[in-house]
Order: sequence, then C-alpha cells, then structure tokens
Amino acid sequence: MWRSIFKKEAVKAVAYTAVIVVPFLILFFHPKNYRAAGLLDSVAGPVSLWEVPAFELKKLFYYRETFDEYVRFKRQNQVLKAKLIAMRENEQAEGRFEKIQAFRLNQGYQSVVADVVGRDPSDWNASLIIDKGHAEGLEAGQPVVNALGVVGRIYEVGEHTAKVILLSDPSFAVAAVDQRSRENGLLTGTLQGELRLQYLTSNADVKVGDVLVTSRLSTAFPVGLLIGKISDVRASVNSHSVDCLVLPAVDFSELEEVIVIKK
Repeated sequence: MWRSIFKKEAVKAVAYTAVIVVPFLILFFHPKNYRAAGLLDSVAGPVSLWEVPAFELKKLFYYRETFDEYVRFKRQNQVLKAKLIAMRENEQAEGRFEKIQAFRLNQGYQSVVADVVGRDPSDWNASLIIDKGHAEGLEAGQPVVNALGVVGRIYEVGEHTAKVILLSDPSFAVAAVDQRSRENGLLTGTLQGELRLQYLTSNADVKVGDVLVTSRLSTAFPVGLLIGKISDVRASVNSHSVDCLVLPAVDFSELEEVIVIKK
C-alpha cells in the first residue's frame, strides 16, 4: 500500500517537474515565446512551492531577452555614431576646400592644392610632407600658404611628395611689413617655435595688435599675404632696435591642406 502511494506521489512529482521544466527550456531557447510563459504561470500557480522560483526564473529569462535587445541597439548606435562622424568629416573637408578655392580665385596666382601626408614627430611644428612634387610642377623655394595666411616654403622636392619648412622653423625668413605703419622688418622662426620680427629701429612705429603681411622686399612671396599679428614688442639685446614677437595667422598643428604658389 505504502509502495503504491509512494509511486503515485513520485509520478506526480515527475509530472509537475516536467510541466514546469519544459516551459523553462522553451523560454531559455526562445525568450519571446509568451505561450510558454503563460503555461509556466498556469502550472506554477497551484504549486505554491514553485511560485517564487518560477517568478525569479521568469525574471531571469526576460532579463536575458532585454539584455540581448540592449546589445543589439548598442551596436546599431555605434554604427550610427560612426556614420555621423564620417558625415561631419566630409562637411568639414568640403568647407576647407571651398575656402581654399575662394582664396585661389581671389589671389589669381597659378597654384596647386596639396594634402598634408606626414610630419616629423621630433619637430612637429617645423616641417611637414605634402602629396605633390616634381610631377605637379613643384620646385624648392616656392611659397606655401592656406586660406588663412603664410604657411612656409618648399624645401625639398621628390617626384610626388615635397617637404615644407614652416614659418616657425628657425631657418625660415621672409620680409614683412606692418600694415598700419608700413615699417619693414625680417620675420624668422625660433627654436621655441615662435615668430620674431627683427631689424626694426629703436623708434619704429610698431604696436601690439598690428597686422603683418608679406613685403615688396620679399623675393619669394607675393605681396600682401597675411603673416600674423604682433603680440609683444621688446628692446633688442644691443638696444639700438626693437624685436617683435608675432602670433601667426595659421595654426600649424591643424594643417590638413595647403596651397603651393607656383607663379
């Protein structure tokens, strides 16, 4: 008798276990199968022992579904962000190109537009490499500018690349004139990466904020190209002249395209 009762209870336990486990398995492999979730509610309800575990396991499986959706949406968001960044880059490149083209049309010089393709890590603000060379008609000594002002000049030329020394390089020099007072001087780079206007008389009419442009005395650069603004006026070492520190119009760290003036 007791054996018979035990067998019946065992069969009931196995049946209840199967009825509960099967929906769990369905939910695990198919999280969106809401019929399985309903079946789990119906069979777990009468068995009070299973109510809390069933509820917690349901939460676990629904969390899995929600997490999968979160991962999917996160990936989609990353793709959209990458596309947005690419669109902004294209817009900025188009804006720079329009400014360069407008500058070329206004100046009227024969010129070539080149992309900056390299820099010397040990001397970042002294030189750069562009993607044009002998094949495009470039020669050493040609002026290099952009839409904002003077950049430097061609130093070495290969077949399809060229090295440009920047305005801030100590070996660079160009004749400059104060646009307000017409005082002439020689502008050079320094080891500190600054620009310095030299060979001005001690009573030279120069002030902080004055704009400097290329002078008629320059043999390499066209007249009137923007160089920068005077940021400081100092007495020179010999006290018979003054030197000026100059803030360049061009940010050399942001150069991506330049214009090489050929004629």
